[in-house]
Amino acid sequence: MDATELIKKVRAIEIKTRGLSKHIFAGEYHSAFKGRGMAFAEVREYQFGDDVRSIDWNVTARQDKAFIKVFEEERELTVMLLVDMSGSTIFGTRTQFKQDLATELAAVLSFSAIQNNDKIGVIFFSNKIEKFIPPQKGKTHILRIIRELIDFKPTSSRTDVSGALQYLSNVIKKRATVFVISDFMSSNYTKALQIASYKHDVIALQIYDPGEVRMPNIGFVKMKDAETSEELWVNTSSKRVRKMYEQQYDYRLVNMKDNFKKLGIDFASIRTDEDYIKPLLLLFKQR
Repeated sequence: MDATELIKKVRAIEIKTRGLSKHIFAGEYHSAFKGRGMAFAEVREYQFGDDVRSIDWNVTARQDKAFIKVFEEERELTVMLLVDMSGSTIFGTRTQFKQDLATELAAVLSFSAIQNNDKIGVIFFSNKIEKFIPPQKGKTHILRIIRELIDFKPTSSRTDVSGALQYLSNVIKKRATVFVISDFMSSNYTKALQIASYKHDVIALQIYDPGEVRMPNIGFVKMKDAETSEELWVNTSSKRVRKMYEQQYDYRLVNMKDNFKKLGIDFASIRTDEDYIKPLLLLFKQR
């Protein structure tokens, strides 16, 4: 993509997503995420009625009288976006690819963050960490993120959500609000998700295409696995084949949602051919 085309795409996404963040998501974002964390402010001498669980025993021992830790509500959040860049996201049968949807979701959340004076950072991942953009504030920073979302070329086509979550836990020490934007095609990420959720406020945004849910009846078709490049001919006219395809997707979806619920992870499923405003607003209102 040449520079002129890239600038036009960045500008188009900026206009659309900044408007949505300002006029639709601003209040909902603030209500859903602000004040969810407590930051250490100071220690002061213990007073009658203070919670004894707040006593700072180290300071108390040094001063020979009781002191407590005082916490205050965090006004500034760190927001991290974990964006799946694997081969399976370059898929779409209707209006756009899953990767295009992920770009808009990331842009909306980024503008919502900076409008609430929060820092925003991004981890692009496949089956490895493709790129890490540390959390910062400001419009210039957001435009850099959008540019990368549009034009970034991953070095691998496979997926490892678990590795991205582990990397997050290593590089982001302060509690953050984390959006994992992925089709969650990979498996074995439950343990890493559980560990990350102990430290961070994790939200899962599953992006999917209707072509992954139901197989159309269009005869023999050569299909290619976007992550492994494996090819095979499939008889889509076969009712048995179509049913197995649907059952496989349904099983994976139910298993994924059960895992999120067990871990207390808020999530939303968003289709490539539908407006993402309603599921995002619903997610924010449910928090």
